[in-house]
Amino acid sequence: MGKRDWSWAFLGVLALGIRYFAMQNAELTDDLYSRKFFPGVRNVIDLTLGYLPFPSVYLFLVLIFLIIGIYLFRLSKRQGWKEKTLYTLQAVANGAGALVFFFLILWGYNYQRTPIFQQLELKPQSLHLEQIESEIKLTQRLVELYRSRLTQDTTAIQSTLPYRDLEILVRSNMSENLEILGLNFTGRPRTKLFPPPGFMRKMGILGIYFPFTGESYIDPTLHPLEQPFTVAHEMAHSYGVTDEGEANFIAWVICANSENYLLRYSGHLRLLQYQMRDYFRMEPEKYKAWVKTIAPGVLADLQSIREAAEAIKPFSLELSKKSNDLFLKTQGVKAGVNSYQQLPMLAYAWRKRINFEE
Repeated sequence: MGKRDWSWAFLGVLALGIRYFAMQNAELTDDLYSRKFFPGVRNVIDLTLGYLPFPSVYLFLVLIFLIIGIYLFRLSKRQGWKEKTLYTLQAVANGAGALVFFFLILWGYNYQRTPIFQQLELKPQSLHLEQIESEIKLTQRLVELYRSRLTQDTTAIQSTLPYRDLEILVRSNMSENLEILGLNFTGRPRTKLFPPPGFMRKMGILGIYFPFTGESYIDPTLHPLEQPFTVAHEMAHSYGVTDEGEANFIAWVICANSENYLLRYSGHLRLLQYQMRDYFRMEPEKYKAWVKTIAPGVLADLQSIREAAEAIKPFSLELSKKSNDLFLKTQGVKAGVNSYQQLPMLAYAWRKRINFEE
């Protein structure tokens, strides 16, 4: 890099300019980026980094430290504070530009695509009390049904499948059932366990998609009954779904339509948890009476999940929430972290669309 080489800074600004254009032309972004360019990125990553037996984010971190080392070495060769300051400004601008450029090129322009729920012609709206009560009772029946197919034991389920088998199972169900949604995704994305166990949860997250390596990760300490849904959620991100509510929705549809009872149970159990939060906020007394009707085995599982979540406390849950909220909103997700809570509305709209009845 020459003394006055600001190439990466320029490319970062150019990428932001293209992003502004993409925001004004969602259908063109769908056609040129999400359906043509990004699938190529997806397949290249899956055929290379996807075969590594360890999280490829470690390679990214090694690269970052290497770049910092080169910067410090070259900075030491500069003479005078003016030259050092100019070189530092150049390095920071180029570094930031490179991060912006690769983030948008490798995944970020998907934020400007037409929302999935619009592509599916769903019209999610806030549910009133009667709808919540009807939906939660339907989900309760499904949860109890599929748990009974897994086991008749009413003690909490503490183990399921080895993780590698689970990842393969979820990915195969993603590829088989995405056509139910009328979505044409491609690739074989990886969702790997991210060591050390508990680190991600201490940072306030259960799973994450990392655009620079094209992989998603979940915390190894996540409860076994939460893992199937969470893996499906992160794989939805890997396919270019950026909105958290839509990733939840796709994960639920994939799990709910699987032939595997574990996936069905995990998917409906997660929906039930979201519905329980809504029901409790709307009608606490009715909620308390309804909880007593839940099957003992399901109650044991919910308690086990709650205990696992409370066992590892985040360093700062509020900081994690606010930073995630800020990031989502800067990318055009108006609801921010509240987008996670959209699953009951999307599930209701989907059930109405397909005329679902138990």
